[in-house]
Amino acid sequence: MNGNELGFSCPLPLQKYERILTAHGGGGLLSRQLIEELFLPAFDNPLLRSLHDGAVFSAGGRLAFTTDSYVVSPIFFPGGDIGELAVNGTVNDLAMCGAQPLYLSVGMILEEGLLMEELIRVVRSMQRAAEKAGVTIVTGDTKVVERGKGDKIFINTSGIGVVPAGRDVAAANCRPGDRIILSADIGRHGAAIMAAREGLEFESAIQSDTAPLNGLVEAMFQASAEIRMLRDPTRGGLSSALNEIAQSAGLGIVIDESQIPIQESVRSVCEILGLDPLYMANEGALIAVVSPQATDAVLEAMRKHPQGVGAAVIGAMTEEHSDRVLLQTAFGKRILDMISGEQLPRIC
Repeated sequence: MNGNELGFSCPLPLQKYERILTAHGGGGLLSRQLIEELFLPAFDNPLLRSLHDGAVFSAGGRLAFTTDSYVVSPIFFPGGDIGELAVNGTVNDLAMCGAQPLYLSVGMILEEGLLMEELIRVVRSMQRAAEKAGVTIVTGDTKVVERGKGDKIFINTSGIGVVPAGRDVAAANCRPGDRIILSADIGRHGAAIMAAREGLEFESAIQSDTAPLNGLVEAMFQASAEIRMLRDPTRGGLSSALNEIAQSAGLGIVIDESQIPIQESVRSVCEILGLDPLYMANEGALIAVVSPQATDAVLEAMRKHPQGVGAAVIGAMTEEHSDRVLLQTAFGKRILDMISGEQLPRIC
């Protein structure tokens, strides 16, 4: 693999080092080479090109700011990798605030001995993800820890975005009777990671659903401003995210099990491993609480977007059993609790 194959203008000196060395994080010549020959060509823009300690920029209106760290194992998995996941995760956290993501920072903690080829693959993936989401990576940092003190690569991404005037996404806005819309089938990211870890193979390979959701959110707001609340069901899955919404809103939620889309291959992984798909992580799905009057228009807009083709109304907010989520099954209703403990470690 060389720089041209990767699409970078990546001269040979970086390629002399097959693996990451401690000196790549030491702030000296090798650190400079890593920045100038890998990170800068991949994420090139005027703000980053200044190589300042931070980025200075103008942004009007209300701002949203978020940060998250990514420690997923394995770093490459069916349907994605840690780099794409880091960019999409932060873009989606901003989008769930109703914000239009603008700028990201990237902090990398690399383990000595990491193959340079693997780092280049991750950086290129982040480059593609940022371009797809329409965000710009404007600042970053790199540290290298000794061999055995990390697990190849950990990534922290922070992001900032602008919330358009008149847009207010908050649990406090939820009202009894509001509909709960789920944008896609659930459990694919968690199932893809677990299948990769356990070496499970299925006729229909499970791919992570990692994707940016900011485009979908914009399409939803173009359909109606009556979107009360947004949440992406990542760690803890659909069940935990719904419980967070119910508790923050001080209302109850009832969802219909038959309306929740789940792929058969995901069900199979869950049955084999004794896991519940309602608690499996998702990285390309969102939950929206929408007023009854706006539900049809928002649902129609979602289904026209690639990330919302499978959108469905799965339930509603209610005044009864506040702070609780009830699951309507073929055999009656049962309480759907927030996840207890950690079902899947190192999932994102």
